[in-house]
This record gives sequence, structure tokens and C-alpha cells, in this order.
Amino acid sequence: MSTMDKVDLERVEKLRAAHARLKQEIGKIIIGQHQVLDQLLMAIFCRSHALLMGVPGLAKTLMVSTLAQALDLTFKRIQFTPDLMPSDITGSEVIQDDPVTRERMFKFMPGPIFAHIVLADEINRTPPKTQAALLEAMQERKVSIGGVDHPMKNPFFVLATQNPIEQEGTYPLPEAQLDRFLFLIKVDYPSDEEEEQIMRMQTSDVTVKIEPVLTGEDILELQHLVRRVPVSDKVYAFARRITRLSRPGTPEAADFANQWLTWGAGPRASMNLILAAKAHALLRGSNHVSGDDVVAVAPPILRHRLILNFAAQSEGITVEQIIRDLVKQAARTMAAA
Repeated sequence: MSTMDKVDLERVEKLRAAHARLKQEIGKIIIGQHQVLDQLLMAIFCRSHALLMGVPGLAKTLMVSTLAQALDLTFKRIQFTPDLMPSDITGSEVIQDDPVTRERMFKFMPGPIFAHIVLADEINRTPPKTQAALLEAMQERKVSIGGVDHPMKNPFFVLATQNPIEQEGTYPLPEAQLDRFLFLIKVDYPSDEEEEQIMRMQTSDVTVKIEPVLTGEDILELQHLVRRVPVSDKVYAFARRITRLSRPGTPEAADFANQWLTWGAGPRASMNLILAAKAHALLRGSNHVSGDDVVAVAPPILRHRLILNFAAQSEGITVEQIIRDLVKQAARTMAAA
């Protein structure tokens, strides 16, 4: 296992201090939701995207826009609707007259996808063609219009939301497209104390200013730093064991995976477990990855990659239960090895 040099260790300490300041700044507007915020930061530092699930009214949009301010990044929100077209997201070419030559020419007018942080609100309410345009831009980090490539801003992060209720008239993302998201982040209701704070804050006449903590250049540097965090062979084996236990019909599958799952986690999940664990280690100020980091990121990594079968749904088995059992069995297997 390689180690980090002195400069990298100084950057780890800088990030630890910045993480505390980010929580303080965002806490001026967003009460609680510390785990959600950390998972958003991990996704950004991993140079990836996240899918956020929660009922309306939990301040998802406000959280993301506030995070963009604290990171000094541009922010755009796209409200997905059944009549939204791909060009409404990516932009399009329009004909304009050249003021000098008076000749007509095409000029590209960029869409809202050209921002550092893009909130794709209720992505499952738009048809597959428009979903595909967003997902292609996420994957390729560019948009091709009229045979010309237009690269995304860097850093570039898409946060898509799905409403778990009112599923009538929606277009659920296929499993292959869900797999493109690093995390599926669950936003829960606030605690009683947090809800009182929210009520008092949001009904008062107080203007709060968010001070930037990190810049785009800092984030690009941290994205490289994440990939340099050392990982031991034992942690690699632990993460690999979790995903291989989840695959029904394979020799290594856990008995409960064969019983309750139609589909398990693929190799992308194994890679993402390690990458997200590296980001988690950095956020807690560590210069190496432990098994606890893998355990911490397993739920948001796996909850949209494990497909329950009909038997599990009829018995009330949840994906969260399966993930806990996978982690426990993987830990027992590693301890016995």
C-alpha cells in the first residue's frame, strides 16, 4: 500500500478544516441533514453524480443551491416535465445575422446543462429521450450539436431528484441508467428539534449571506487527491466481497441474495465502493481508507443497484436490510480468512 507525501497530507488537513467551515456556512440556511451534505460532497470529490430521493418540502433544491454558493460554483435548476425536449437541456443552434458582413450564421446558445452544479428536478417525469440527453451529457461531459462538441464546465456535477410518491405518469429510469449515478441519497424528515429550528428560521425576516469556502480550482485538486488516497489489499478484498455476495445465481452469492434478489451489484459498484470510501476517509481527515469507510458508503452505493424479487417485496424485505446483511457476511468472511 503506497502512502501520501507531505504535500498531500497538508491537503488532507486543509480539507478537514474546509469541511468544518462548509458545515458551518451551509448550516446558516440548512438545518441538519449532515449525512446528506457529506454524501453530496463525496460525489463531487469523486467527480461523479448523485440521485436524491425524498418527499417534497425537504429543502433539496435549497440545499444544493446553498452548497453551490459555499463552493463558489454556478448553479442551474431544470424542472423536468413531460413536454421537456432534449434541446431545452443541452441548448440549440439559432440563426443570427453577422453585424459586420450581414451574413447569416448558426450560433450555439447553451442550455442550463452548462453550469458547474445542475439540479435535475424530478427526472422521472420526463420521457426517455430527454432523460437520455441528460445522461449522455453526464457520462461524456460534453454536448454535440451540429457535429460540434461543446464541453461541460469543470467541475461538473448533476444532482437528479425523484419523488417517491405520485408515480402515475412517470418514466422510471432503467437500471442501466441508474447505475450511472454514484449515490442514491435518501433525504429523511428532520428531527423534532430540527423542525422547530427550521420553522423559526424560515418565518423570520433575516437575510443570510453564504461565504465561499472552496473554489472550483480547489475542487479539481481534491478530485485528484481522492484518487491518491492509499487502500490496503484487505480493504479492496472487503469491498469486492460485498458486491460478489450480492449476485444471485453465482457460486459466491449469499443464500439470502439467491432468495431475495433478482439482480446484484456489478463491477461499477465495486469500483465506486473504493472511490467513495477514499472520499469518506478524506472528509474525516484520514490519510488512508479503512473498512469502516467502505461500510459507511455501502448504503448509498448499493441501494439503487440491488433489485429485489417478487418474494422479497411480498415479504416486506427492504434493500437496506439486504445491504446490512451483505456487509455483515462480508465482514465475517474476511475475519475467517
